[in-house]
This record gives sequence, C-alpha cells and structure tokens, in this order.
Amino acid sequence: MIDPDTALAAGRFVHDASLMLLWGGTAYLCFMVPNALADRIWRMFAGASVLAALVAILATLFSLPLAAADIGNGWSDAIDAGTLHAVLFETTVGQAWLAQAIAALLLLLALPLPGHWRHRGIALGSGLGLAALMLTGHASMHQGWLRMAHRANDILHVLAGGGWLGALVPLVPILRLLSQQEYRAEALLALRRFSTAGHIAVALVIVSGIVNTMLVLKHLPTDWSSPYQALLGLKIALVASMSLLAIVNRYVLVPRIRHDQARTLNAIRLGSIAEIVLGIGVIALVAVFGMLEPV
Repeated sequence: MIDPDTALAAGRFVHDASLMLLWGGTAYLCFMVPNALADRIWRMFAGASVLAALVAILATLFSLPLAAADIGNGWSDAIDAGTLHAVLFETTVGQAWLAQAIAALLLLLALPLPGHWRHRGIALGSGLGLAALMLTGHASMHQGWLRMAHRANDILHVLAGGGWLGALVPLVPILRLLSQQEYRAEALLALRRFSTAGHIAVALVIVSGIVNTMLVLKHLPTDWSSPYQALLGLKIALVASMSLLAIVNRYVLVPRIRHDQARTLNAIRLGSIAEIVLGIGVIALVAVFGMLEPV
C-alpha cells in the first residue's frame, strides 16, 4: 500500500497543478483577451475547466485526512476524529486547509453561474486557493513580520508562476486562430497582452524565487547530497529552461511571423507546449521538496 507521505505529495501535486492552470487560464481570458475571442476559447475549454475545478475541490477535501495520516501514525489516523480535530484546529496545516476549503467552496458556487460570472468566480476561487497554500510551508519557520513578509513573497511567487503557466494553455489555440481572418486582430491583441504580462510574470517569478531561497536557505542550493537542495536546484533549472523558451518565442520567433507565418506559429505553439510540460514538472518538484526539511 502507498504510504501517507507519498499520497500527500501526490495530492499536493494534483491540487496545486489544477489551481495554477485554472488561475492563469481564467485570469488571462477574463482580463486580457477580447470578449469575442475569449468566448470562443471558453467554449473549447468548457469541459476541461469544470473538470479542473472539480479536481481541485476534491483534492482539497482529501488533503485534510491525508495530512492527518502523515502527521499521525498512518492511515488509521486519516479517519480518526481526534486526530482530524487536532490537525484542523491546532496546526498551521489546519489553518491553511480552512482557507483552501473556503476557496474550494467559491469554486463550487461559481460552476453553475452564467457566462462571465462563472469565469470570474473560477479565477477568484483558484487565486485564493493558491494564496492559501502559503499559510503553511517553510514561511512558518519565521516569526513576526519576517513570517508575514515571507508569506507575502510566496503568494506573489505562486500567483505569478500560475499566471504564467496557466495562460499558456489558452494561448496555444489563440496562436492557431491567428491564421483565421475573423479572429486575427483580436488574437494579435491577446498575444501582445500576453507578451507584456508575461515579461512581468517571469520577472516576478525569478525575483521572488531568489528572495524565497535566501529566506529559507540563506544561500544558493549547492549541496547536492541534500534532497531539498537537489530538488530545488532542479526546479531552478526547469524555470530557467522555461524562461529561455519564452525568450526564444518572443524575441526570435515572433519577429519571423511576417516572413513565414505557418511554420513560425507552429514553432511558437510547440515552444509554449514545452513550457507547459516544464511548468508541470516544476509543480511536481515543489509538491515533493515542499514537504522536506530545508537543509
């Protein structure tokens, strides 16, 4: 049987990945993509967005008994009322779960709403769910104003990262619609807005990541015998690879669109898909090393 620690890491990955993809994708479509084009993309992803929201809600519900089993003495504590009560009301894990449960409830209430209300409700619920993750984790090692500053930096990091990664998902079909005259003007505008916001998001991810590393380790990860530092180093390498792909897409491929549109747009789409795959790898790594001692 799978052990609680592994199950908790897997649950963290599913929960965090679904929220990040929801947050970035919905925020991008709600606030940066022209309405007619956004409505077309929403119809394409209607089923997927509902499924991702349901996955995030279920992952939130199961995360409390998984945490109880991990903190306690095994699977029996996952359904032990005393252990669940202690974890919920006497630990930072429980505080974070309560906040995540509120975010999950907002997601659930948003699903039956009509049109734009549903989309904005999903963006709000997923964004709050991501922010609530920062109530636990390594920021808890500090006290007072430093803990608050660390949590604020973590929230900035996860929202910027989720915004970058999640927006790439609707960007892929938007790039395909550039070749259709009906959507070309709106797709170009959406692409320009993504580029502007992407520069900001990438910069925020890098700067807040450096700050977080300094707050936790007080130095760069250089001890490869430490599981935490080795996985953190791999995460940094993946984020650097994502940044390099973003730079190539923006400054090498985009200027070539006017000369060879079909081939260049296909290359940009492939680069964006590669960024998504790398980003999912980053989430998986964080789900694991976020549970390790930062040594």
